[in-house]
Amino acid sequence: MNNESLSKLLTEVKAGKLDVSEALKQLRELASKELGYATIDNNRELRTGYPEVIFGQGKTPDQVAGIIRYMLTQDNNILATRVTGEMYEKVREFCPDALYNETARTISIRKKQIPPPPTFIAVITAGTSDLPVAEEAAVTAEIFGNRVERIVDVGVAGIHRLYNKIDLIRQARVNIVVAGMEGALPSVVGGMVDKPVIAVPTSVGYGANFGGLSALLGMLTSCASGTSVVNIDNGFGAGFLASMINRL
Repeated sequence: MNNESLSKLLTEVKAGKLDVSEALKQLRELASKELGYATIDNNRELRTGYPEVIFGQGKTPDQVAGIIRYMLTQDNNILATRVTGEMYEKVREFCPDALYNETARTISIRKKQIPPPPTFIAVITAGTSDLPVAEEAAVTAEIFGNRVERIVDVGVAGIHRLYNKIDLIRQARVNIVVAGMEGALPSVVGGMVDKPVIAVPTSVGYGANFGGLSALLGMLTSCASGTSVVNIDNGFGAGFLASMINRL
């Protein structure tokens, strides 16, 4: 439930279109809804401005489908991350409008249009192998009503590719920079722009990459001011934070 739906509920009671008993039933679920295997945080948007997002990893297809089936009764856009094709097929049985992004491993359902800010978010990848994490960030930012520009495969091994896109990058309100291997690209971008840079280390790389740890440490020790770092492969966290910055 958000401010809009709560105002609508109270207005309908006042106008006599909704009886008090039905209004009480809806208000009982204002805080949360127990599903047995999950407890849905219904008033998260009232508190934070953003609805709850489903993390699919570790859940069964039936559990993901059950959570989404209930969330469809609310007025919010729905996003599920780290999902599988099997989970999507379960959801599509009762929600044909659900969109599956195989690269990002997301299911998104747009129930309302959110007017975008005049500014945009740039999602920049060092390599094509970083695209799954970058797409998760992009889809997250888009479902929350942001315009996203994707700039792919411009890593430091061929730095001239980045220069070809630098004018667009400098126009962004915030840049999400996704890189594996040694994780150098966010430092380069951070030294060339006057906007926030959100660095996302990925687990892409050979043995000494240690599943993304080398990229993470490289980004954390960056000398480029204005660069922050999220967890390894955490495209969702980067997209969420970028949305908050872009909508300030």
